[in-house]
Amino acid sequence: MIDSKALANKIAEILDNKGATDIQILEVGHMTSITDFFVVASGRNVQSVHTLAEDLEDRLVEEEGLEPRRKEGKNGARWIVLDYAHVIVHIFHPEERQYYNIERLWQDGSNEEHFEGQ
Repeated sequence: MIDSKALANKIAEILDNKGATDIQILEVGHMTSITDFFVVASGRNVQSVHTLAEDLEDRLVEEEGLEPRRKEGKNGARWIVLDYAHVIVHIFHPEERQYYNIERLWQDGSNEEHFEGQ
């Protein structure tokens, strides 16, 4: 079983390889009991957001045997949330990302990392 930090990094890497932009890893476990990390990323448009989520799900099932506990937002594909227990993934359309500014909501005390791909 992969630990939560390694899973967050793997998710960020998969999203980066698939073309996601502005990938952030937020350590929030010290602020909430719901999860240890958020991985936040943006797609270029609605189709990109949907494709990023689908590809991420497929890769994590294939490579780690992990299915998300919950999925939200797939119908509209402007903000998709995939809940992997210790890591929750938020994939945004750029407009929703700017509007909700989830990083600002969770920045207090968070160890925020900007993911730098290969």
